[in-house]
Amino acid sequence: MEKKVLIVDDQFGIRVLLQEVLSQEGYTVSQAPNGQKALELVKADKPDLILLDMKIPGMDGLEILRNIRKMEVDTKVIMMTAYGELDLIQEAMEMGALAHFTKPFDIDELRQAVRAQLQ
Repeated sequence: MEKKVLIVDDQFGIRVLLQEVLSQEGYTVSQAPNGQKALELVKADKPDLILLDMKIPGMDGLEILRNIRKMEVDTKVIMMTAYGELDLIQEAMEMGALAHFTKPFDIDELRQAVRAQLQ
């Protein structure tokens, strides 16, 4: 059974990079540029793992995470942040985010973290 990963980031370049890397790992990858699209995809696809950017215009990462947690989905979440947003990370962890990466992230580290969560 192929694992499904959803990438939520408003930066096109990052979505493309992560899509490429994670597709090579054999995951089915979908992507969303904003919270609304992310929530639609979570509802429709029930991804196994979500890579969720903290800073997204409109609905931010925490709000997206809060909304995901209200749904009946058992999905793992890894946060991505731009800079030391430690208070936000703390809050995300309290809502069950498993890990976080600071951009620019090491793509190998990220790949390993995803692999570890989806084993």
